[in-house]
Amino acid sequence: MASTLAAEDEVVELTSELIRIDTTNTADPETLVGEQEAAEYVAAKLTEVGYEVEVLESGAPRRSNVFCRLKGADPDRGALLVHGHLDVVPADPAEWSVHPFSGAVQDGYVWGRGAVDMKNMVGMTLAVARRFKRDGVVPPRDIVFAFVADEEAGGSYGAQWLVANRPDLFEGCTEAVGEVGGFSLTLAEDRRVYLVETAEKGLAWMRLRARGKPGHGSFLHDDNAVTKVAEAVARLGNHRFPLVLTDTVRAFTERMAELTGQEFPEDDLEGALAKLGPLARMVGATVRDTANPTMLSAGYKANVIPSSAEAVVDCRVLPGREKAFLREVDELLGPDVTREWVQNLPAVETPFGTPLTDAMAAALLTEDPGATAVPYMLSGGTDAKSFQSLGMECYGFAPLRLPPDLDFASLFHGIDERVPVESLKFGCRVLDTFLRSC
Repeated sequence: MASTLAAEDEVVELTSELIRIDTTNTADPETLVGEQEAAEYVAAKLTEVGYEVEVLESGAPRRSNVFCRLKGADPDRGALLVHGHLDVVPADPAEWSVHPFSGAVQDGYVWGRGAVDMKNMVGMTLAVARRFKRDGVVPPRDIVFAFVADEEAGGSYGAQWLVANRPDLFEGCTEAVGEVGGFSLTLAEDRRVYLVETAEKGLAWMRLRARGKPGHGSFLHDDNAVTKVAEAVARLGNHRFPLVLTDTVRAFTERMAELTGQEFPEDDLEGALAKLGPLARMVGATVRDTANPTMLSAGYKANVIPSSAEAVVDCRVLPGREKAFLREVDELLGPDVTREWVQNLPAVETPFGTPLTDAMAAALLTEDPGATAVPYMLSGGTDAKSFQSLGMECYGFAPLRLPPDLDFASLFHGIDERVPVESLKFGCRVLDTFLRSC
């Protein structure tokens, strides 16, 4: 007999319990906390309903990942990977209205670090996977469910390691669905666009280093490593890279123009994007490369000029712009500053208007007759960067119908991160429909 427990009936509890497991990823293995505990929680929930689950470490102790496969009706079709990460960025409880690891359910929201990035999608995926297994649902093709570690530090101990060392886990996967897509933007009372991520900028964390002559801080000095790095960082941080309209951004602006009547002229594209409200911060960052200095390190005493100085710059590069970007960077740095990669992951760009995105659009319409799916580019990065190296077409689709006045973009890595209860339930229904028809 089929279960009467729908995925949406337990998604709030699952998401809240996941948030209560502190999986803070500081990028320092010595301070790592709960990824293993979260993996064990997910594995237990999947095993409980009958999945054969594999839990494995990805290159370091306690960097745990969970995999299971649900067989589909057509074994000859390419499998679909549905992936989510278990780690979260740090949070300071003193800055929050509620404790960031409380998983509190109040005022119509589930609160806590990871509520948006991305334990909401992990909770929805887990709820739907459990429903399918309990009810004996056979999807059109195999679905691989993956819950992985270390995304917030680039995936060296997560997706990158898994792709390099255990590609067998992804056998037959031709497409993948993950985070930062499928959320709504309200255009009018009865009209919403749902942004499906079909592209993302490349992620390049760059370390800059200069060397100079050490000496006493009171002397005249014309070979100061700190000065060299500081000047290079200022040049780079103040530089405005050229506006470039990629295929994905062009598709986004053309579709939004049709839906809103608003023009998006290339000579004032950023001004036009700013009219989209809070979303402009996310979409506006996808028309140029960026290089934002984030860390500086030099010296050990106030009166000693050090022999070296370093900086770290967070670079995000548009598809197809890698060589041109580096040429500009090297011109700005000059001859006295060297660079090396801390992390360098490629950009992603995937077609829209495929059978898979058509299935996303159809699933959205079953729950929201005013829904229109629109492609967009993410300014950040996800584990899709790793999975595309195995030949998968990667998308961001974590469906959420959001309140019109919610500044959703600000909640990613933000204070008082939270997700509406009704949005989680909506997302479960859409994800359930999508995975039954994809």
